Amino acid sequence: MAMSRGYRNYRGRKSKGKVALAVLLVLVILAAAAVMFLQRNIVYDKTGTPRLEVPWQKEAAAEEEEPVDLDLVVQEPEKPQQEAVHAFSVGNEALTLEGWSSTRTQAGALCGQNWNAVAVTLKDSQGRVLFDSGTAVSGARYMKDDTTAALAELLSGETAADYAIARLSCFHDPRAANSDVENLGLKNTGGYIFYDGRNSQWLDPAKPAAREYLCRLAQEAAALGFDEILLTDVSYPTEGKLDKIAYGETEKSANMTAFLEEVRTALEPYGTTLSMEVPASVLTEGYSEAAGLVLSEIAPRVDRIYAAALPEEIPALAAAVTAACETTDFVPELTAVDPSLTGSWLLY
Repeated sequence: MAMSRGYRNYRGRKSKGKVALAVLLVLVILAAAAVMFLQRNIVYDKTGTPRLEVPWQKEAAAEEEEPVDLDLVVQEPEKPQQEAVHAFSVGNEALTLEGWSSTRTQAGALCGQNWNAVAVTLKDSQGRVLFDSGTAVSGARYMKDDTTAALAELLSGETAADYAIARLSCFHDPRAANSDVENLGLKNTGGYIFYDGRNSQWLDPAKPAAREYLCRLAQEAAALGFDEILLTDVSYPTEGKLDKIAYGETEKSANMTAFLEEVRTALEPYGTTLSMEVPASVLTEGYSEAAGLVLSEIAPRVDRIYAAALPEEIPALAAAVTAACETTDFVPELTAVDPSLTGSWLLY
């Protein structure tokens, strides 16, 4: 039986609505893909303006970009240079108010305005402690009635010094050595106190109690308000029958460096500058076997090294200190003002 013509025509015809719907769907998919593409490839410059940056542009830019040299040189920070110290020495007696006034007058007459510091002896090579110390051995304190007031004026009064240096004699100390020979004094090989070429006595650098005594005095000086502690007589005796000294088992130079390390540790809470006076020969020769001093071991452990010098000797001595430690300053000790000097100096 033949099918009707109308049914045959219906099965072979496509709907225009479906075609339009398919086209619309394709457009929506393309639009969504375009949006995703743009979102992933739009970048913004510093002003916030958008721009399209497609992957093949990035690849081309990467190929054209030259490699950056990352071989950087990092320089170590330099130690701040210390201000030059132009110091005037007060003397080796207990300070008084009159003495401080006289010192200012004398310094002005000799140096004009070219001085900014003062050096005061708080312990001398006789073992005298010239301030109100709670550490000094019995009989070692030698003070005037107004010494405490004079030190207070020098350190914080109306006529206070801009920079104050406390000078402490160390191991040449007959008073402390004789007060406790067993724990403090330097002995001879016979077991008795050693007498040097000037019939004087010394503390033994190998004995911890002797080093501790000096460290405590240095702490007291720093607590008073001194800006710098200048150690003198950091040495073994260099005169007399040195072969009769009972040095002990430890190397002499090791005892000296141990002492300097202990003083530096003791002064750390105060932020005090630590310096040391040495014979000029230690700088020119690099060591003193008798004294137990080795320049290369001393210099890194102090901030300044002082030595008596003539003006023409200063460059060589300063170079020797710098060679031993670049961060340690050299301060010449002078007997007259030299206007040509530009660095630090201490005038006696």
